[in-house]
Amino acid sequence: MHIHTYEKLWLGLSLLLITGFVATITYGALGAGVEMVDDSGETVDPGALGEHPDFADPGVERVGPNEYDVYVVAHRFYFEPGSSTQGFDPITVPANSTVNFYITSADVVHGFGVAGTNANTMVVPGEVSELTVEVGGPAEYGIVCNEYCGSGHHTMEGLMQVVPPGEYNGTDSQTARLGGDR
Repeated sequence: MHIHTYEKLWLGLSLLLITGFVATITYGALGAGVEMVDDSGETVDPGALGEHPDFADPGVERVGPNEYDVYVVAHRFYFEPGSSTQGFDPITVPANSTVNFYITSADVVHGFGVAGTNANTMVVPGEVSELTVEVGGPAEYGIVCNEYCGSGHHTMEGLMQVVPPGEYNGTDSQTARLGGDR
């Protein structure tokens, strides 16, 4: 049986593509440092967030040199802090710092994504989602809900401002709870 040269070429290219697809999927699942979400984080009572020491007054807290914890509560259909549509100031942090986000939901499942960073998680009522972002120079980042949460989902957005260290005063009433270590 004689196989034409072009058939051999297409057969070889097809096998090469299949091998490439399998290698890409394997690398994406195992080799890229992707961590799967688990339920080992802190839990909270979504009905009693007003009594929780961190989520009763969510905002930015300095925890070390160039390191900040940001506590965020997702509501239908805004982030507290971050959503100017509800009267909250943007989340403001100084440039060249590490930002640890602690996010929970007061009502339904939401998403939390900071556009242009690696911050992207599902926010489940009763659970605290934790993620860390390294911010560079001054910039503005949009915050979006990327899980459908109801009829006003399309309006659920916020803002994170990264300002030069000299302009960061850490005293904004809505977004800063400076006080050192917790």
